[in-house]
Amino acid sequence: MSFKPGPLQKVRDDVKIGEGAFICDFVNLYGCSIGANTKIGPFVEVQKNSFIGSNCKISSHTFVCEGVTIEDDVFVGHGVVFVNDPFPRATAESGQLQTEKDWVVHPTLVKKGASIGSGAVILCDVTIGEGAMIGAGAVVTKDVAPGAVVVGNPARVHARAGVK
Repeated sequence: MSFKPGPLQKVRDDVKIGEGAFICDFVNLYGCSIGANTKIGPFVEVQKNSFIGSNCKISSHTFVCEGVTIEDDVFVGHGVVFVNDPFPRATAESGQLQTEKDWVVHPTLVKKGASIGSGAVILCDVTIGEGAMIGAGAVVTKDVAPGAVVVGNPARVHARAGVK
């Protein structure tokens, strides 16, 4: 990795960072890929086995969990949360704390040119279509068509934005 993290960044050696990417302070990145010219804002966590494409903007206080793929040219607003488990539990049937072997990652895909408004929650097993727009505070529970604008909880189609 040619990127050298500063003292206020927690970036593990297994992170792949593209040319020209900008990583703010107070981030936690591990086992993920960040594309060229992408900006990662402060207080962002990107977990292992997640991919963020080129020319993206991931705003502050966002959580990108394992299994999330964000394609190129995507905007993610402040405080967006991705979810990768439809039925989260702290303990396994044995009563012990769960480990990675006790659950399966459920993926999420955000297609090229989509925009996700601040405070949105994106549940797992969904695809956000190319050029779609997710309104601030929306809770996305199912696939969003390319170019669609969705708002609310649960998110519902409001209009068509036009695909880039």
